[in-house]
Amino acid sequence: MIRVDNDWQPLFDIEQNKEYYLELRKFLKHEYATKRIYPPMDEIFNAFKLTPFNSVKAVIVGQDPYHEEGQAMGLSFSVREGTEEPPSLKNIKEELKAEGFDTSAWSSDLTRWAKQGVLLLNSTLTVEAHRAASHASHGWERFTDTAIVELGRDPRPKVFLLWGSYARSKKILIENSAHLILESAHPSPLSAYRGFFGNNHFRKCNEFLIRNGEEPIAW
Repeated sequence: MIRVDNDWQPLFDIEQNKEYYLELRKFLKHEYATKRIYPPMDEIFNAFKLTPFNSVKAVIVGQDPYHEEGQAMGLSFSVREGTEEPPSLKNIKEELKAEGFDTSAWSSDLTRWAKQGVLLLNSTLTVEAHRAASHASHGWERFTDTAIVELGRDPRPKVFLLWGSYARSKKILIENSAHLILESAHPSPLSAYRGFFGNNHFRKCNEFLIRNGEEPIAW
């Protein structure tokens, strides 16, 4: 049974006993035993482990993990320090600089965001090496959608950053109008110039947090 050792545990206890999750677990057991799968098994749930439910201030929704060697670490858009930064992550850094944030201490490892209350949540939490979206539609989406629904119902105001059409499709899961939903194009080089650059999402997020009595994120 999965242990995250924080207040996400009740959700895990419910979901991991459902039929869809038992099927997902069976699928993953075979995949990890026979193929190269990312992230490492003990990092699949890093987003939940590093950002407890009651600590969530903001949610950045990704689609699925990076699928090249050494990249995926259980946090959307994040790669380990020393790993070549994927283009989307480079563009995130560029937008931060354009918004006036100090990026002199920038790291490609976004654990520091997670520890401040930014849930870096991919919709699909695993992927086969070199095969983007290879673990889509096997049950992960139901699990992570449930997490988004629970966050959306929570009365504490928080920010949902939805970049790209896939992430924006999750808007319907967020019920409480107390939350701020920020939508734009994806930071991918294919779309960043069509609305990601200049979206000012990091500044808007912090302004909202301050208005609601929360500490801003040190991006």
